[in-house]
Amino acid sequence: MSRMTDDRIKIVRALREASKIALFSHGSPDGDGIGSMLAAGAALTKMHKEVSLYNSDGVPPNLAFLPDAHRVQRMDGSIPPADTFLLLDCAELARVNLQASDWPSETVVINIDHHISNNSFGDLNWVDAQAAATGELVYQLIRDLGLQLDEVMATNLYTAVVTDTGGFLYSNTTPQSHYLAAELMELIDVADINTQLFAQQPLAYIKLLQKALSSLEIMANHQLAVMTLRWQDFLDCGAEESLSEGIVNYARDIAGVEVGILVRETQNGEVKIGFRAKSWLNVNEVAAQLRGGGHKRAAGCALDVTLPEARAMAVSLLREALDVGRVY
Repeated sequence: MSRMTDDRIKIVRALREASKIALFSHGSPDGDGIGSMLAAGAALTKMHKEVSLYNSDGVPPNLAFLPDAHRVQRMDGSIPPADTFLLLDCAELARVNLQASDWPSETVVINIDHHISNNSFGDLNWVDAQAAATGELVYQLIRDLGLQLDEVMATNLYTAVVTDTGGFLYSNTTPQSHYLAAELMELIDVADINTQLFAQQPLAYIKLLQKALSSLEIMANHQLAVMTLRWQDFLDCGAEESLSEGIVNYARDIAGVEVGILVRETQNGEVKIGFRAKSWLNVNEVAAQLRGGGHKRAAGCALDVTLPEARAMAVSLLREALDVGRVY
């Protein structure tokens, strides 16, 4: 177990002293965001805290099987009454549609995350960019609080780690990821969870993937693969926005390609770009130039421009980054 920092000690103390705790995960949620929040929520509930869980977009269909998923509420614009806010897997407040002026000054804001782009917005911050998933930090938090893991916590923590490591395929996977998974496997049905996560795709997802693949373009000496999805594509396929999660990986996984991107329109007219690198390109730095961020090999941004404009901006920056060449 890693050494406890001063902020980590203070976070444990603050959670022990809190009575009402509101937990948040980022919009357009993934397995790490939802899994980390549900695991932490279960742990704090076991401590007899009054716990509420929020996500601006709710739980996506592919994660609805997770235990306690029904506890997650959509934010309605009002700030929940709580003496402590715990934000998980959120690089910045904007990811949960909050800003510092939204809550009383005495509210304690705790920020636990693993994104390299995290700006330490909390009163207390535990940010470890070396962790493969925020779920790894929540596991340590549960141990720090002196709690025993149960099936609910373990299922959600395993989901957090296995999804953010791409089934332990991505370069962010560490020995700790495997040690943690081995411990969690004592409490859960791994085969069932993996089936739910990776082998239960709705037909709408397959149709949306077909649309994305039909838009595929390879460029920059075969190093860059680009896919686009219009909002009309989602409507034609009967697909929710959350179903685009993971489609970008099909672009990155092409032999010889270093980085794949998916440029997609949202229902509100915004354009979101997902960046996925294979082995060496730091896409967090590219996304940062578009006011986004994330990790070295996985990042994203949102732009208030047209889809062709967003695509052109991203392609231009990526061509430049790829031209610079691999930096060890």
